[in-house]
Amino acid sequence: MVQIDSVLSNAYRLDGGAMFGNAPKALWERWMQADEQNRLRMATRTLLVRTANEIILLETGIGAYLEPKLRERFGVYESEHMLVKRLAGFGISPADVTRIVFTHLHFDHVGGLLSAWEEGKEPHILFPNAEVYAGKDAWERATHPHPRDRASFIPALHRQLEESGRLTLLRGDETLTFGEVEIHFLPTDGHTPGLLVADLRYPGGRVVFPTDLIPGRFWVHLPITMGYDRFPELLIEEKKALLTSLAEDHGWLVYVHDPDYAASRVRPSDDGSTFVTVDLQPELSIVSGAPSPS
Repeated sequence: MVQIDSVLSNAYRLDGGAMFGNAPKALWERWMQADEQNRLRMATRTLLVRTANEIILLETGIGAYLEPKLRERFGVYESEHMLVKRLAGFGISPADVTRIVFTHLHFDHVGGLLSAWEEGKEPHILFPNAEVYAGKDAWERATHPHPRDRASFIPALHRQLEESGRLTLLRGDETLTFGEVEIHFLPTDGHTPGLLVADLRYPGGRVVFPTDLIPGRFWVHLPITMGYDRFPELLIEEKKALLTSLAEDHGWLVYVHDPDYAASRVRPSDDGSTFVTVDLQPELSIVSGAPSPS
């Protein structure tokens, strides 16, 4: 028995120009509307994977750990830890989670590992029984950051993870097997060095969680990259290879930041120059390989 569900963590807002890189606003504003500060509404989304013996989270979203000034800057208007709240709707408490896998360690992908902000207290790691997995290269990037992305990491989280004794670093060519689910990893460097795309194989299907390699449905279009990406041209090549494989397998692509859709399938465009989305799903729920209606 395998069950895979998309689960929303806290929403936030990011600058539209940064999210769409060298694409002009005249193009991207046809797709997404910015607020008065030119920020776009973005989701942070995790994957909940349940097997007979495991409860696994792929990422934890941004969470609610930010102090009020930073919450305002990033438009995190929900002060409650929304991932914890939504997991409770599945009957799951933080103590029930057995594994947490991070594709990379930017704050909007790992912040949900921490408790909600409280005056005068350092946020602490939730999920007390979970083994945490991250790529070795991504960990090196996070703990010895480049000045360009130093602000994207949470040093207190790194310290607490090391002290927990529950951190496992992955080479990137490893496979994690939990019952009937295999999590393969595709090492990529286009967005940030060491990002591990999570590629789930289960009886009857495939789900890929590329996180910031393809953060939402509009980024399926090959030329569209983010200003946050370290190596955009490399990212396009990595994205093309992934989407080619996924289209052939008719697998699901899960979007970490898309505010409206959790997942879709993809196919090549009619002229073969790019890819387009099909079967867009507001939420994704898969039981033993069969997606339920959304």
